[in-house]
Amino acid sequence: MADYKKLIPSFGCRERQAIIRDYGLDYFSNDILTLASYYSDNGADELLISDLSETDEDHEETIGLLKEVARAIDTPIITGGCVKRLEDVKKYLYAGASAVYLDVSSPENVDLMKEASDRFGSEKILAYLPAVSYLDSVEEYLQLGASKIIVDVAGLKESDLFRIGGIEADFLVFCDDDVPGTITSYLKVPSVQGVILTAPGEKEGNCMRLKQELKARGIVVDTFESSVCWEKFQLNSDGLIPVVVQDYRTSQVLMVAYMNKEAFEKTLTTGRMHYYSRSRKTLWLKGETSGHFQYVKSLKLDCDSDTILALVAQKGAACHTGAKSCFFTTLAEKEYRSSNPLKVFEDVYGVIQDRKEHPKEGSYTNYLFDKGIDKILKKLGEECTEIVIASKNPNPEEIKYEISDFLYHLMVLMVQKKISWEDITNELANR
Repeated sequence: MADYKKLIPSFGCRERQAIIRDYGLDYFSNDILTLASYYSDNGADELLISDLSETDEDHEETIGLLKEVARAIDTPIITGGCVKRLEDVKKYLYAGASAVYLDVSSPENVDLMKEASDRFGSEKILAYLPAVSYLDSVEEYLQLGASKIIVDVAGLKESDLFRIGGIEADFLVFCDDDVPGTITSYLKVPSVQGVILTAPGEKEGNCMRLKQELKARGIVVDTFESSVCWEKFQLNSDGLIPVVVQDYRTSQVLMVAYMNKEAFEKTLTTGRMHYYSRSRKTLWLKGETSGHFQYVKSLKLDCDSDTILALVAQKGAACHTGAKSCFFTTLAEKEYRSSNPLKVFEDVYGVIQDRKEHPKEGSYTNYLFDKGIDKILKKLGEECTEIVIASKNPNPEEIKYEISDFLYHLMVLMVQKKISWEDITNELANR
């Protein structure tokens, strides 16, 4: 079981529109990506996005949209709703979903559950119960390979919760009520690992705010908690501590600012970076006027306890000039070769991509693109064989050379198929 209870905002998708269930009514939002990003940035532990497609064409478009969402946010995505065969489960997972639910009201989905679990792992398969009566068969769904049980029943009764609490399984339950007391009553059931929020109000969208209320009610939720109290920080003469801010994806230094105790505490409770302005002598929320918020990923204290390193998800520009980083003026520089693995991969990928977009006569890369996918695959296969042969040689230098050749040809394939290194690293991170 999880160490903390989860808050999972949910909405459906049909014809690229978000469909949000609010007290039995549906309403629509055109921008699914913005909605998902908002929930993710504001403390959602996971998202549940239901595929409500009514045609095969819409189903394929929804999968493409799920892929866009998965690329844009870090929050795990649960999806399902339009599963007819194992291929649909695979498409959802390949689009970036962390798990797929199967609606047990469809006998075909129950029959599919074991096959899907064996193929992709039980942690990626959830059983979706649209009525309380299906609780009688929970043991069967678990034996078939479901790792969690989703209960989608409006207004669960106390007797229903008691029944769920007596079943040895991990449950996620839908909650149409935005009252923290109701959510608390659900989450106090030991077997309930999280609630799926269907009301799209500001409180539910901003899970960090709701978590603070639940925390006050004794519910263990995932919030920012400092391992070192403010009083142990080594502050400057003004009672402030400097904060070095980096982009959590790229490690680019974005800015340096200062915090007082209030700013530090506000940062922890909201999940958004707050600072103290030395010029204005006041607290300020980064992005309050510009919309360029910084969402906290981690806060670290240096060995002298006198500087904080903040890793953030930066929305828009960090600098008031409109630049991504405040550090854009080069004072002095010596040419050097980066050995950062991902940067090297991205740089080589960029050169290959440029060759495809701007062909250069005599370029081997352009020769591969001109010959097409069959030639690229043939060379990739040859390089795989070369790695195998080189591995029989005790000298590791030959292996390094062959692996480098293979990676180059692999990147040619990636560019040809429009797959980025970020796509690959995101996929690996989800495994």
